[in-house]
Amino acid sequence: MTDIIRPLPASAQEFSDWKWTRIEPYYARLAEIEITARNIEAWVADWSQLASLIDERYQRLTLATTQDTADAALEATYNEFVEVIYPQYFAAEQMLKEKLLASGFQPAGFEIPMRNMRAEAAIFRPENLPLQTREQKLEKEFDKLLGSEMILWNGEERTPAQMLKVYQDPDRATRERAWHLVHDKRLENRAALNDLWQRMLENRLEMSKNAGFVLSDGTGDFRALRWQQLLRFDYTPDDAKQFGASILEVVTPVAERIYKKYQERLGLETLCPWDLQGPQGFAIATDLPGAKPLAPFKDVAALIDKTAAIFADVDPQLGAYFETMRAEQLLDLDSRKNKAPGGYCTSFETSRRPFIFMNAVGIHEDVQVLLHEAGHAFHAFEAFQLPYLQQRAVSLEFCEVASMSMEFLGAPYLNRAGGFYNDADAARARVEKLETAILYWPYMAVVDAFQHWVYENPKDAMDPNNCDGAWGTLWDKYMRGVDWSGLAPQRMTGWHRKLHIFSSPFYYIEYGMAQLGAVQVWANSLRDRKRATRDYRRALALGGTAPLPALFETAGAKFKFDAPTLQEAVDLIETTIHTLEN
Repeated sequence: MTDIIRPLPASAQEFSDWKWTRIEPYYARLAEIEITARNIEAWVADWSQLASLIDERYQRLTLATTQDTADAALEATYNEFVEVIYPQYFAAEQMLKEKLLASGFQPAGFEIPMRNMRAEAAIFRPENLPLQTREQKLEKEFDKLLGSEMILWNGEERTPAQMLKVYQDPDRATRERAWHLVHDKRLENRAALNDLWQRMLENRLEMSKNAGFVLSDGTGDFRALRWQQLLRFDYTPDDAKQFGASILEVVTPVAERIYKKYQERLGLETLCPWDLQGPQGFAIATDLPGAKPLAPFKDVAALIDKTAAIFADVDPQLGAYFETMRAEQLLDLDSRKNKAPGGYCTSFETSRRPFIFMNAVGIHEDVQVLLHEAGHAFHAFEAFQLPYLQQRAVSLEFCEVASMSMEFLGAPYLNRAGGFYNDADAARARVEKLETAILYWPYMAVVDAFQHWVYENPKDAMDPNNCDGAWGTLWDKYMRGVDWSGLAPQRMTGWHRKLHIFSSPFYYIEYGMAQLGAVQVWANSLRDRKRATRDYRRALALGGTAPLPALFETAGAKFKFDAPTLQEAVDLIETTIHTLEN
């Protein structure tokens, strides 16, 4: 193999100040070369390296803006990139995709990437490039708005994430006060969020019409566009709705029983939102008065140490991957002012390294988040062995199998020597995780069904009051067992508290599908731990070179979301909860 356009910078840092005028000649050179059987692999390798440099630069900028949402200079640098470089990069990438598709040649292991390119080529429209830039800027506006939210608690400023610990307080009046402060702060931003929503929705509908996706009333069909953008070849909107119906049939009654158990355990006449430990309105209950909340670690260093030991127990190579992240400072885990909320794992494609971002405050959920995001990181490490960037683009549904499986595979080691818990607290933590899994599915169904309603009825959804009503109706249908009497504004604006609706439209059912796959991976590990872990890693190493059903199958799971498959998973969860509680 001979290089065609190299030398290119060896690192994204060397590339960080390149203007488009310096980048464009490399794309022009690739565009003018005739692709042949002899040079196809070299051509794709150089394209992959060039695209990896730009992607890593974008990911590093995005990470930096979430690490400090108040840095105006950084925001300006990010905006310059997404306004000037990114649209031209996107157009140049599309040009090379179309060139490869027209060539008739294909490198080994490129069947799925070529399928994806054909789908992306079909929806590419130059007039959508400035609209995609606008979308990215609106998402940053959303991050900035939420990143500015601070709660005054006992004389100290706290982020909403830092308030999660107060939700564990055994004193009900304290929890209720904290809950209202957090939700009232979000309600203060209600008008701003509604305005942002209308601008986002208008932008998405315009992109849809430009791409040729139009509803019968002439408005843009964003769901159809988004389905193709997300490369959903293996299931349809009707399949997604059927999954929601299966959840309503199988899971909602179990979730309602769990909430009833919480109510009786706490001796309450009704279970209220502040009796739960999470901000979204679905979560495990708080502890009994006198019981100590789970305290898995004192600081981030301890969180890293104890989680590292779990990964080494699950699989030595996974443990080694995490040690690389620790040694190379690829972890930003603490919560602080002006840091964007949430947690995620991103990948630096040129460096071939993942990075984990989260907001740890010392609660058990932090342990679960780190296990989850590390699953994404391990997926990245395994897929980095594939030669081309385009082969490492994995279906989102399976990305979440990688992360959620790690939560289940790591759970048996919570009480290892020097770990997070003693035996009793580990059992309690595992019950909480399993109950959260049950409680999550109905919430996921609400989020997904809400978005189907929005994009089937975009004219109605342009009025935030209608969105409030649709969310409230779905909430009452799926989320039974918690009393929201007198809390209509907080209940109906729950869609404001789900960032995916704003920043990653339609990206949420993946978690529900993946959780079902992850439970099957866990079930396999109960029969043969080493084989289950080996199959899990084999599936991760495939990256994006296999279709979704094959990825699930390699991991030892079925890509099915009907009521019987869901029932098997729920039965295992309920049986395990019963065993751990007794």
